[in-house]
Amino acid sequence: MSRLGRKQQEKQTTSKNEDTSSPPPEGWQAQPDGVVKRNTKSYKSLPYNPALRERARELRKAGMLHEVLLWQHLKKKQLLGLDFDRQKIIGNYIVDFFCAGASLVIEIDGSSHEDKAEYDQERDAYLEGLGLRVLHIRAKDVLQNLDAVMEALRTTPSLRATPPEEGN
Repeated sequence: MSRLGRKQQEKQTTSKNEDTSSPPPEGWQAQPDGVVKRNTKSYKSLPYNPALRERARELRKAGMLHEVLLWQHLKKKQLLGLDFDRQKIIGNYIVDFFCAGASLVIEIDGSSHEDKAEYDQERDAYLEGLGLRVLHIRAKDVLQNLDAVMEALRTTPSLRATPPEEGN
């Protein structure tokens, strides 16, 4: 087989082996509010607003100290083997951390949350309406006692049990 023929065959094989759990962007159907419903098993068909993609990227790059510190202990399945995403878009919100396997959102509440109690309640109600649990951690606790925060997370029932959809 010629070199060109092998390259074409490799390209075809690669495209067949690509992750098909997420539909292509052109297949998503946007709602009037800009939210896109995704039909993916790993994210449990969570709504997604693609207009927030750049903002989520900016938040990941900027990284508040308390978020970066906690992320260092959550990434790469370091906490109970669970996979977390950082600055995850869910509907019209960007959550600090999301674990699909536990249907859990972790929000770190710092000074930016002090004047936003109503907004936080609205966001939490929306997320809970999607079947997600929301856990709030104070930024002060992450900064001053990260070991205790990690121990509390390790013993949090929602991280230790499988979600109801999986057989509990």
